[in-house]
Amino acid sequence: MSAKIIDGKKIADEIRGEIAEEVAKIKSLHGVTPGLATVLVGEDAASEVYVRMKIKACKELGIYSEEHRLPKETKENELLDLLDTLNGDKKISGILVQLPLPDQISEIDVLNSIVPSKDVDGFHPVNVGKMLNGDPVFLPCTPYGVQQMLIRSGYNPKGKHVVIVGRSNIVGKPLAAILVQKKEGADATVTVCHSRTQNIEQYTKQADILIAAMGRPNAVTADMVSEGVVVIDVGVNRVDDPSSERGYRLVGDVDFDNVKEIAGAITPVPGGVGPMTITMLMFNTVKAAKFQNNIEL
Repeated sequence: MSAKIIDGKKIADEIRGEIAEEVAKIKSLHGVTPGLATVLVGEDAASEVYVRMKIKACKELGIYSEEHRLPKETKENELLDLLDTLNGDKKISGILVQLPLPDQISEIDVLNSIVPSKDVDGFHPVNVGKMLNGDPVFLPCTPYGVQQMLIRSGYNPKGKHVVIVGRSNIVGKPLAAILVQKKEGADATVTVCHSRTQNIEQYTKQADILIAAMGRPNAVTADMVSEGVVVIDVGVNRVDDPSSERGYRLVGDVDFDNVKEIAGAITPVPGGVGPMTITMLMFNTVKAAKFQNNIEL
């Protein structure tokens, strides 16, 4: 029997409906319009797609958006000057710098230059520290999206063994920090595996919930999972496909076709975690607007 498919788009649409209502209330009751500034340096094709999707989401939800495009040869000080201006701009509630950045620009310096109250990606050290302490202002969008997906699809992590494969600062480590907290929607026992984990299948087979975030296509195979496991696939990878009009197709980090015959539930790629990431960015932008304007709803 095939696994239940966890529909990320459906869950994201549900949350977006809640966000749109909140934006309308903030505007009508307080005269405040949440605003997001996106900054793109260079012409990375995948980054351009992500930025377009974020701008589209803002428009649909009534959030003000600004797009700042800079050439690939932009110097670090020029980018920092722009961020300094956006930090002081009252129209802007949240700032998102699309990664990766060109080699001449330090990602750490850039992320650290965004004021924590506008860091809607949740990557500033202040926000990372608050997350670890269990008192977050903003949670990173993809991990937060994974948590919401689990809760809203009926797979609360409480008391479960969650195995995360991947230890990046963007997904693996923050997700572990979120799910281990003594809080609703967390309280999990968390194991983090990675490229240096030996006999990785002995850990993945113990999982009640298995989260794949390695960035390698089809890395989690059927022999690595146990029957009934809930599988969340964070990966988005392009693989060559001559039969496709585009010449490629998108696949996750999980061998979907084979794993779904063993798992109890699984997310597809595309249509799984991806829509949740942008939705939680919108959520954080609205939260930032409320925080900056002392609004409680």
